[in-house]
Amino acid sequence: MSAGNDVLIQTKDLTKTYEMGEHQEVRALCEVTLTIRRNEYVAIMGPSGSGKSTLMNLIGCLDTPTSGEYTLDGRLISALTENELADIRNHEIGFVFQVFNLLPRATAFHNVELPLIYKGTKKKEREERTRRAMEMVEMADRMHHRPNELSGGERQRVAIARALVNEPSLLLADEPTGNLDSKTGQEILKLFRKLRERGNTIILVTHDKDIALETERIISIRDGRIEKDERKGASK
Repeated sequence: MSAGNDVLIQTKDLTKTYEMGEHQEVRALCEVTLTIRRNEYVAIMGPSGSGKSTLMNLIGCLDTPTSGEYTLDGRLISALTENELADIRNHEIGFVFQVFNLLPRATAFHNVELPLIYKGTKKKEREERTRRAMEMVEMADRMHHRPNELSGGERQRVAIARALVNEPSLLLADEPTGNLDSKTGQEILKLFRKLRERGNTIILVTHDKDIALETERIISIRDGRIEKDERKGASK
């Protein structure tokens, strides 16, 4: 982390083209240039097919651009190898998905602990960090329960704790309330606000305007381009 540098994400002319056949290309993302600072709470919004999922995959290092540059925390991501990208995903980015992806036979504690086991973190530190992550999402009293003993909202909290346990630079949430009822969804959004107040940088990918309005900045994508970039109380 560069001292005094408050820019976390920078893209320049980020473009992604898919080959659909011998003579056919689809440009899913077209010359997207944006800057996201540390501790921002941002929604990437757009209809199905707009390019928002492609942008999320590039920001999350799940895919690589056809052209353009992407810098995360001072590192030029678009120039990294597959192994280096995997390392960035494991250490710098916490993922929260619509599907909770919890191991059904493992306790909530063990589900949260798993990334640290894969990373080779020593047991004492692993347990301390797991407890801390579960306290952050208000699940300390449910850590020994298995997923089938938890509500949908509680399972999503466990998934968020798992995303936070590596203390990532960025929390990337893809339709995180999509499988939840509206009341539980509001509880998860309230938790995101609290995490943002703690200093987390959060990007929330959604097609839902009401959910996007919970954030401080909405980047609207249409036809692979940024259509609007609006902040609360201002627009550009």
